[in-house]
Amino acid sequence: MPSRNHLDKIGRKTKKKWTEESMERALIEVKSGRCTVRQAAKQFGVPKSSLGDRVSGRVTPGSRSGPAQLITSADEGLLVEFSLYMSKHGFPLTKQQLVSFASSIYKRQHRRVAFSKLGQTWWLNFRKRQENNITIQPADNVVRGRSVCVRKEAVDQFFHLLNTVMDARELRDKPHQIFNCNETGFQLSRRRVILPKSTSQGCKPTPGLRDQISVLPCFNAAGEDIPPFIIYSKAYPGGVCYKTQGPPNALYGWSDTGCINSELFKKWFLKHFLPCAPKERPLLLIFDGHKSPVNLEVVEAARKEDVIFLCLPPHCSHILQPLDAGLFVLLKQRFGALIGDGCATDTHFAVSKKEFSGVFKGTYQVVEECEGIRTVKEGFRKCGIYPLNQFAINEGHVTPSHSFGSAAGASLSTSAQGLISTQVLTKKNKWLVTYGICTAQSVFHCHHDNSRFRPAESVLKGKHAGVRAAVCSSVPLGK
Repeated sequence: MPSRNHLDKIGRKTKKKWTEESMERALIEVKSGRCTVRQAAKQFGVPKSSLGDRVSGRVTPGSRSGPAQLITSADEGLLVEFSLYMSKHGFPLTKQQLVSFASSIYKRQHRRVAFSKLGQTWWLNFRKRQENNITIQPADNVVRGRSVCVRKEAVDQFFHLLNTVMDARELRDKPHQIFNCNETGFQLSRRRVILPKSTSQGCKPTPGLRDQISVLPCFNAAGEDIPPFIIYSKAYPGGVCYKTQGPPNALYGWSDTGCINSELFKKWFLKHFLPCAPKERPLLLIFDGHKSPVNLEVVEAARKEDVIFLCLPPHCSHILQPLDAGLFVLLKQRFGALIGDGCATDTHFAVSKKEFSGVFKGTYQVVEECEGIRTVKEGFRKCGIYPLNQFAINEGHVTPSHSFGSAAGASLSTSAQGLISTQVLTKKNKWLVTYGICTAQSVFHCHHDNSRFRPAESVLKGKHAGVRAAVCSSVPLGK
């Protein structure tokens, strides 16, 4: 990391006292033979050494002074466009995420260069160059659990953006093109049995299973599905029987935690969702992006394929996520019934890792039955996604802004002003969404927080209520 003195020098750089126009005129005079380098430099007020470098060809006329940029201006413009796209669709990037994406662009251009990532100096210069396009704003503090963190302003902003997208892309009467994907977990544990209290048998119970398996189903508002994505923890089960016994055309993956991550989401979107999705365009994909972070490759592919990403606000998935509204309960009830474990909880099931896909195949057949299709459609209706109806949300699940502290209240006030400003811009500038990119200079603030990096119990107690900065576009208020 650069020293503090070096960072201070960045802001103390003196502005050059000559212009490119003066340099061009001096260069013309020297090349025409009317003046020497010394005479032209004195006449036009430009440095003799800089003029001499341009005359000799060491420096290209019009080039910027100083070391070469790590990322070209064109790529930096694409990075800004990507940041604004993410912010407008509910995924405001943090500083760490943006620097990581910039490092990926650099590595793509310099594959043979040993390189880790861009540093603090690049970040400060980037902010200075793009100060008219982006701004850094703190996210809301997390002060309570999910059940009381559903802000009315966040729900209103989500439905306003959803309404704008559906109108601009003519999706109001196309349920086959509106998709929702969400992850649900199955905790594998050993079967519980009744034993005598005496321990005279001299044997010990075998260690229980602690494997986490996640499933990522995806359905559209018409009740049609994309085959599920099954994610194992630590490694795949032994053999290949888990694929042959599983649901037809299902995708399989694994991660250290058994949960989806950015690489698995990229695998699912590029190799599974796009080939299995209908050919009609555009497609709208609604999901909880805070659990499934998208990366640059996924966004580029989505724009190319005319797929619009829409992220749910934090702490709102239980009232805005269609699959949470009924299908997951039905799947786990059917799963528990198939393994014959009447005592199974919502997430703990007495089944082995190898047996899971076979049992889940029988469970997943419910989505082809009338009950499953009706449950999926009802989930979209309860959440107000399709048919679009914001008033379908139960007001008892939404917390008004006055229930939060002063710090959060100030942030909510800013968000509300931004929403009003966006409504004005929508009518005045005919704000459109084209290939998933919002063309107006406004943004819907869907704030991130640190709660997903902490245990749920800590969040409920109000601990770790840190502020997470997010990169957003500037919201033009007062226009």
